[in-house]
Amino acid sequence: MEVGKSRTRWWGATYSRVVPGVSGRVLVVDDNKVIRQLIRVNLELEGFEVVTAADGAEALDIVHRVCPDVVTLDVVMPRLDGLRTAARLRDDPRTSHLPVAIISACTQYEVESGLAAGVDVFLSKPFEPAELVRLVRQLMRQANPPSADGRHEVGQAEQAGPAGRSVG
Repeated sequence: MEVGKSRTRWWGATYSRVVPGVSGRVLVVDDNKVIRQLIRVNLELEGFEVVTAADGAEALDIVHRVCPDVVTLDVVMPRLDGLRTAARLRDDPRTSHLPVAIISACTQYEVESGLAAGVDVFLSKPFEPAELVRLVRQLMRQANPPSADGRHEVGQAEQAGPAGRSVG
């Protein structure tokens, strides 16, 4: 696959690009296409592989196929909002360990509801791209703590390999 070429995945409008030397995989969930692209581009520039979904229902449909290291969620989305998506991710033993960030203009009630649903961190919109990258890196470190020799363990994205992904 040529670097810089994007591929649409077979499971719908989801976007993913395989990046050499990837730092980890992030599932970005937001119903606003412009916001999804903004987050995707900023994370890809920092070496992350990014998969996107337009709402919580789509995210739950693909999360087991893409095996992300971190999930970012908007709160207000059609079909299944971010808070209910976070709660469902926490309730599923296969995804209960995933770090979850809410990226949204949240009210205090939404923050409290998000914490109760198991959300790890919140980032307010509008956000600084550098803050987004810092937050995702922090969550990656939590998901993949350093081993005894001080190096970070290989994350799920690296372990997953090319199986199930169209790369050519």
